[in-house]
Amino acid sequence: MVTPLDRRPLASRQTGWAAALTRALAATPITPNQISCLGMLAALIAGLCFWQTDGAHGAARIALLLAGALFVQLRLLCNLLDGMVAIEAGRQAPDGAFWNEFPDRVADLLILMGVALAIGQPALGWAAVSMSFLTAYVRELGMRCGAGADYSGPMAKPHRMALITAAALLSVFAPLAGLTTQILAAALWVVVLGAGLTALRRGVRLVRKLHGLDDR
Repeated sequence: MVTPLDRRPLASRQTGWAAALTRALAATPITPNQISCLGMLAALIAGLCFWQTDGAHGAARIALLLAGALFVQLRLLCNLLDGMVAIEAGRQAPDGAFWNEFPDRVADLLILMGVALAIGQPALGWAAVSMSFLTAYVRELGMRCGAGADYSGPMAKPHRMALITAAALLSVFAPLAGLTTQILAAALWVVVLGAGLTALRRGVRLVRKLHGLDDR
């Protein structure tokens, strides 16, 4: 079962709009796990939108990029609200820990590979997905070792999704600068390098913590 101490620290949980949405959802039969499933659906749509930009031009390309960015953010919103409905509204389920983690990895896979297929570089996409999975693995390993969850960056999940969203929005204007897929490709490279650095940093912090050393 997920506890408040296991959760990623997010300032958005303290906002009035998040609390209002949580109360509204808590008043419905919708469960936290169903919200998690909706988040995966949003990730799927985002990935498909990005993928379909390959070969698209003009208004169609712009619409797909904007839709992809929107559904990335909707996926993050679902990720926020499923935990809030579970914890703040007291509607946790026995399998909540699974639904707290599994949809995040599905979202990484669908969104990052959607971008990679859009630019015709699936190998780069798999590298980005692998490094993203590795950051999550080290975090979960820390919990398994009794050292607690480490959500440090520089390329944790919120950072990855913010980067992809920004890259999609910037890519709307890329043709004005004579660019095509370069911005999205650069974003994937940043994910690969940044997530790799994040996994390494978390690993070092974990080992130091297990030795009783300062982990800063």
